[in-house]
Amino acid sequence: MLLADVARVSREVAETSARSGKVALLAALFEAAPADEAPLVISYLSGRLPQGRPGIGWRALSEETAPAGEPALTVRAVDTAVTALAAVAGAGAQGERRRILAELLGAATPDEQRFLRSLLSGEVRQGALDAVALAAVAQAAGVPQAALRRAVMLDGSLPRVAGAVLAGGAEALGAFTLRVGTPVLPMLAGTARSVAEAVAALGPCAVEEKLDGIRVQVHREGDGVRVYTRSLDEITDRLPEVVELARSLPGDRFVLDGEVIALGADGRPVPFQEVASRVGSRTDVAAARRVLAVTPVFFDVLAAGGEPLLDLPVRERYEALAALVPEDARVRRLVVEDPVASGAVAEEFSAGALERGHEGVVVKALDSPYAAGRRGKQWLKVKPVHTLDLVVLAVERGHGRRTGLLSNLHLGARAADGTFAMLGKTFKGLTDELLRWQTERLGELAVEDDGFTVRVRPELVVEIAYDGLQRSSRYPAGVALRFARVLRYRPDKSAAEADTVENVLAQGPGAGADTGVDTGADTAAASGTALDPAG
Repeated sequence: MLLADVARVSREVAETSARSGKVALLAALFEAAPADEAPLVISYLSGRLPQGRPGIGWRALSEETAPAGEPALTVRAVDTAVTALAAVAGAGAQGERRRILAELLGAATPDEQRFLRSLLSGEVRQGALDAVALAAVAQAAGVPQAALRRAVMLDGSLPRVAGAVLAGGAEALGAFTLRVGTPVLPMLAGTARSVAEAVAALGPCAVEEKLDGIRVQVHREGDGVRVYTRSLDEITDRLPEVVELARSLPGDRFVLDGEVIALGADGRPVPFQEVASRVGSRTDVAAARRVLAVTPVFFDVLAAGGEPLLDLPVRERYEALAALVPEDARVRRLVVEDPVASGAVAEEFSAGALERGHEGVVVKALDSPYAAGRRGKQWLKVKPVHTLDLVVLAVERGHGRRTGLLSNLHLGARAADGTFAMLGKTFKGLTDELLRWQTERLGELAVEDDGFTVRVRPELVVEIAYDGLQRSSRYPAGVALRFARVLRYRPDKSAAEADTVENVLAQGPGAGADTGVDTGADTAAASGTALDPAG
């Protein structure tokens, strides 16, 4: 298949607002793709490269390369080139990457070049995310979405499953089953504004502490143990404590779902960033363990005795978990059989979780099976919302359906010397109306424009919600916002009334804690990493 077809559909999807229209465009392309290339096409339109990011910076991508006159570049040729880029290492690597990149871009038309630059930089934002792509694959293959979603949950790869069903139809779905040793996409929680709202929505439920740790999935078969993150990356060698506990349990063929946290001397959980630093350590794990020992806490079991338990309700899965895992390694929980009579008790449990230093609670319907995909309504998380009034320092030009708009905000707090200290970036929470408004307003405040980032006068105040702070050497205050999103602009406030760096450090989970942990970047703060806390 020609890359030109993929680039064209990407542009058309970006220009289409209705989800049904996006699905139809993608489905037509997936049907037309050769079976062996369909996984690549799906990956590209989901904004992913199978090889991961190939180490190409924005400067190299922005260099002008004479385009091809006619489309001839194939999807397979792009995959070969990206594989070569990812394999480059050692002396002269930068020059060799630039050579491969120039050759690839030189074989592309202008439209294809634009798509390639977006793909290689991770900036494909045309709305063809996993949920839309999955619906399109189901339509193209003529299979039920629910059955396809389950297969993807069990296999962990939409492109791989899609390749199979586009070639073999519904019968191919039968090959995707839960296997101990193969990670499963995790079930995620939706959001409720309060415990009362969650309990009322779900009826009989369990209220569990929401831990601010690293989501882990633990597989044991015999003496073999494997530990995976929520993004299905294996981190077994970094968590010997988890391996030891898994081997001590009575079963020998099981899959557990839980969190890894760490407790301080006072028994309270340490900030997420300390745990992320420990789990992220790949060098001297023994030394890292001596500095910070981690503790696994499990809240679900997906298989026991080699038998899948996904379709059992929460009530029965927890019974199986309790038979396998000791109480001190299970999440603290409260069962609410009668939401009307026990609402106050649930609120008290939630307050206690916060007092014990946890993020909040997750409320789970007792009859809910284990399912992945979109954030569902059978698990609901409830946690306090932290907000700040920050000043917009700059804004980046949008991509995809936000082309022509000013999108990604650079956010700052007031520093003691009267300047503004940047704390991170976000494009989350912006409605179409807000995007249009901020494009006009920030255009009026612009003082410098390099074609990508527009620096503005620090006058506009915006209210930001965020989940916490993490240490980062990228910013002068030494911290970055985690999961920042726009709530509203505050034209009633001047920049002099924005929050100070001191205020920021005094708020939020782990705020102001001198963890000694340094991420060096705020990527996780904006969009999540392989070591994200549980959904």
